[in-house]
Amino acid sequence: MKRKMLCSGLAIMMATSLMACGSSQSTGGDASTGTEGATQGDMDDAVITIWSPSDKESIENWWAEKIDEWNTAHPDMKAAREAIDRSDSYAYDNKIATAVTSNSLPSIFFVDGPQVSYYAANGLIVPITDYFSDSIDDFDPATQAQCTYDGELYAISATQSGVAFYYNKDLLKECGVDTDDLDSRTIDNPITWSEMAEIAEKCTTDSYVGTHIIMDHGEGIPYALEPMYISEGKDYISDDGTTADGYVNSDESVKTTAFLADLIAKGYANVDPITDEFLNGACATELGGSWDVATLEANATFDWGVTYYPVADDTHKAVSPCGDWSAAVSKDCENIEATGEFLKWLMNTENVASYADAIAKPATRASAYDEECMASYAEGPRALFVEQLQNSAAPRPRTPSYATFSTDYAEAMSNIFSEAASTKTVDESYIKEQLDSVADSFAEDYNTYYAN
Repeated sequence: MKRKMLCSGLAIMMATSLMACGSSQSTGGDASTGTEGATQGDMDDAVITIWSPSDKESIENWWAEKIDEWNTAHPDMKAAREAIDRSDSYAYDNKIATAVTSNSLPSIFFVDGPQVSYYAANGLIVPITDYFSDSIDDFDPATQAQCTYDGELYAISATQSGVAFYYNKDLLKECGVDTDDLDSRTIDNPITWSEMAEIAEKCTTDSYVGTHIIMDHGEGIPYALEPMYISEGKDYISDDGTTADGYVNSDESVKTTAFLADLIAKGYANVDPITDEFLNGACATELGGSWDVATLEANATFDWGVTYYPVADDTHKAVSPCGDWSAAVSKDCENIEATGEFLKWLMNTENVASYADAIAKPATRASAYDEECMASYAEGPRALFVEQLQNSAAPRPRTPSYATFSTDYAEAMSNIFSEAASTKTVDESYIKEQLDSVADSFAEDYNTYYAN
């Protein structure tokens, strides 16, 4: 295997991951300390060093508490974390890229879930399987899959994300849609694509569109839409992560893409939706993230609901998005045993539960939901996302060439959606041409750097 030129590869890969929908819910500003590179613990005295993006105050406080707790109990194995400021979106990836070239990575650094395979394939992180052999079955299956490469566990996550079908009950009722039916759906009886399209058609008016399918024009597209492809019968990339040809450009994928493009061609969804389109009443339904629950609870001025991710009419196979930032042990770690023990402790049930509560995301460990702080996930919208994560979640493709795929697929889909919006039609030959290009670029990257 030829290793990809790491600086250029990291620049592309991490720029993608920082836009991902499964990424940390950073406010975009500094850590709670108010300074770039804020730390918890003393980096000079630390045996275990940690890098992760800075986050909102509740998370920075959680880290400070946990670092202090560990250091008090382990004075000979002290840990310290540096929170990398994300007001500059490239600061985190630039710091890691520089550390890769100088062999100065920290003991632990955090990566977005789909990029675990890239780091593992390029030898930048080491297996941590042995440290979680007794507890791995408590982590949801999607987390286990996303963090595994070539049969070894290379990273571990405390939290997850998801996407489901949100609906504005007030607008749907105005348009004659039975919201009681949506409220009663189960994971075994989710709405189908045709039902989604019918609702979107009924709810497209002069004041709002029927639905929202474009989370953003970057990683949000492959993240939020992948389950539709799997439900129709073909994922983006082969299970072994080696080829996209016959997958992203398959007949099934063209059909899936045409369905999505048709929503835009008919004016049921916007190709460039406004920010917070659903919250602002500019669309009646949306494919929205698990993080939207807290936003809607705090800010919505209308009655709303959420139901399971839509399924293909032909298969009725339930699939849903997932993924979040994961902790990995670097190749430059000088104290593997101490670092492994720290990571094992950091990801124990109590810590996972308190972290998930602080960041307002679903926990990866089943036992975490027995903790009092996670009581809000026992019912309502949060419970629905947990049910999806435990039963239908599918991680994004595990391949070292994911960043190349993600960037090119998002661009192709943006082209397809823009064409549909401007012509008011869906051209399947154009769709096939765009998806063929994605498959070709993936093949070039994978065959150049990773094929044996």
